[in-house]
Amino acid sequence: MSTSSPAPHPVDRYTLFAAGAVILALTATAFWLSYAHLAEVAGEHGLGNSPARKWAWPATLDAFVVAGELLMLRAGLRHKPDGWAIALTATGSLGSIALNVAGVTGTRDPADVPNLDYVVAAVPPTAALLAFGVLMRQIHQHLAPPNREADSGRLQAVGPVVTEHPREGDRPRPHPVPTRSAAWASPDAKPPVRPRKVGRPPSGDLDEFVRIVEQMAGKQNRDTIRSTLRAAGHTISNERLTELQKLLGGTASKESSGTVKSR
Repeated sequence: MSTSSPAPHPVDRYTLFAAGAVILALTATAFWLSYAHLAEVAGEHGLGNSPARKWAWPATLDAFVVAGELLMLRAGLRHKPDGWAIALTATGSLGSIALNVAGVTGTRDPADVPNLDYVVAAVPPTAALLAFGVLMRQIHQHLAPPNREADSGRLQAVGPVVTEHPREGDRPRPHPVPTRSAAWASPDAKPPVRPRKVGRPPSGDLDEFVRIVEQMAGKQNRDTIRSTLRAAGHTISNERLTELQKLLGGTASKESSGTVKSR
């Protein structure tokens, strides 16, 4: 769900334009005052015979401020910190403030210089630094892309806004409820039950059981066969015992028929 941002109020737009004009004027004035004072300091200390060099010398400091602020603007747009930009801005700003303050004395005795002269000399470079920083911040806010992730998170937290009741045709259809199969339709129907095996698993095969039982003496019935196999260390289920008796009966009939033929 996406919503368009509200249009800016005309008063906000005029206020922004007025603030931008004031910031530009303040930046230009502060830089000019700081630059002119540094040019006077340069003229009093070795560059007075060359006006071009006297006016070019302050740029060696103020240009660091401009370059550093522009690099900080670029780093802000890329969302990556730039240590060089911070170092350039700090070097140019602190150097400009220090030289503006130091140039107040000139050829006078420092004891004869009022303290307010130092304050007057320090205000222009400080104001230039702050005003230029505010200007770069306004440009950054104007050029930076909107934070779509924050807007989407805010919309998800707020949730959809219902402005009117939905029409009959716009209502979502109910999802079909799964029904039971025909085998489970009647309440009397029961799930099939697997037959449970009774007894312990056998411990041998039928051929081995036949050999053991054939060696036993006496009458062969279910109890005696089971006892004989148990004495031999085997277990047998009722079904296997029935199969064993059938095999023993067939073996006995074959032996009896063989005996009759030999006679």
